[in-house]
Amino acid sequence: MKRMTWALAFALPVMALAQPGAKGPEARDPERTAKAEQRQRLRQVLELADTLELDSAQALKMDETLRRFEERRRPLREQVRDSARTLHLASRGDSAALGQVDAAAQKVFDARAQISALDREMYQALAKDLTPQKRARLAVVLARSEGAKWFKGKGDKGSRGD
Repeated sequence: MKRMTWALAFALPVMALAQPGAKGPEARDPERTAKAEQRQRLRQVLELADTLELDSAQALKMDETLRRFEERRRPLREQVRDSARTLHLASRGDSAALGQVDAAAQKVFDARAQISALDREMYQALAKDLTPQKRARLAVVLARSEGAKWFKGKGDKGSRGD
C-alpha cells in the first residue's frame, strides 16, 4: 500500500506538469490558482487511495473523476467569490455595490446550491463501485476535506489584516 502511495505521489505531479499552461505575467494568478487546486486534488486522491485501499489504476480513475468535477465546480466558486466581493464592498459602504446587494446574495445562494448538487453527484460517481464500508469511508473523507477548506478559508482572514 505504501509503495502505491509513493508511486502516486510522484506520478500525479509529473502528469500535471506535462499539461500545457498559460504563460506570461497576466496569467500568474490563474496559474497559481490552478496549481493550488491541483495540489489539493492530489492530497485528496492520496488520502482516498490510502483510506479506501485503492490500487494505482483505481486511484488514477478517481483522480480523473475528481478533476472533471473540479472543472465544473470552478466557475461556480468564481461566481461565489465575485458575488462575495460585491457584498463585502457593499458592507463597507461602497455606493456602486449597494445597488447590487440582493442580486449578489441570490447569486451566492444559487451557486452554492449548484455546488452542493455537484458534490452529491461526485460522491455517487466515486462510490458506485465501492462496498458499503468503503462508501462510508469515502463520505467521511469528502466531508472532512470540505470542512478543512472551510476552516482554511476562515483562517486566511487574519493574515490580510481585516
